[in-house]
Amino acid sequence: MSADTSCYLAAIPIDGHSFGHASNVGVGVTVRVMELVIHENASVVAAVAAERIANFVKATQLDRFSLGLAGGSTPVATFRTLRQQPVDWSKVDAWLSDERWVAHDDDRSNGHQVAEALLDHVSATFHRPIWNQHDPRGSALSYEAKIRSIHAGRQPDLILLGMGPDGHTASLFPGTAALGESDRWIVANEVPQHDETRITATYPLLWATNHIMFLVVGSDKAEALRDSFAGNTPAGRVGEGDGEVEWHVDATAASLLS
Repeated sequence: MSADTSCYLAAIPIDGHSFGHASNVGVGVTVRVMELVIHENASVVAAVAAERIANFVKATQLDRFSLGLAGGSTPVATFRTLRQQPVDWSKVDAWLSDERWVAHDDDRSNGHQVAEALLDHVSATFHRPIWNQHDPRGSALSYEAKIRSIHAGRQPDLILLGMGPDGHTASLFPGTAALGESDRWIVANEVPQHDETRITATYPLLWATNHIMFLVVGSDKAEALRDSFAGNTPAGRVGEGDGEVEWHVDATAASLLS
């Protein structure tokens, strides 16, 4: 972590399909753990996350690096800092962990946000779902084929995720069908909470990823963060996979953790 980060670390052991907050567990635990890093404020979260992402790309020994990205205000702040990092972007395959079913140039599009904040400014290859207005399921199928093709013979390297006040991550919302998907990597998910369809990564994809990084800021996320560390939200279930999961949160989001 950056030397100017105000935070502490906790290792969270995962046991089967449930886990709990355990701040006194040793950081040296390496199997099925999540790391919780509490930062002073949202600006520090963005700065540290940008440095972490850059270091992951620099450290890869492979010719290609797979980077799954999220939309939203906290990731966007991270991306604006990340684009200033000295990274060989030419080897990065960037893609979206979820997307609203809107045109590519719509301000609500995660891809549009990611492009404006980062990918329009660097030489990474950006893979986006096809949008044709009428066929989100067909788009999800073709996007899944693309995502599987860029990971032929290997696992995704890093996915950046956020979390909503209801505990959703990517577009895995409470009570929606995609939560029960056991095979597909990408699906079209009906989200009645927002009266829309979204393209989203599923648990089989998230659980197959080497490293997951959550960015969570704001007091409106405090209850969901607490519930996630009790295994009671869609975001909390991401820790059931075999990859490494780290949560970068600000002090207000962490206010209900003990």
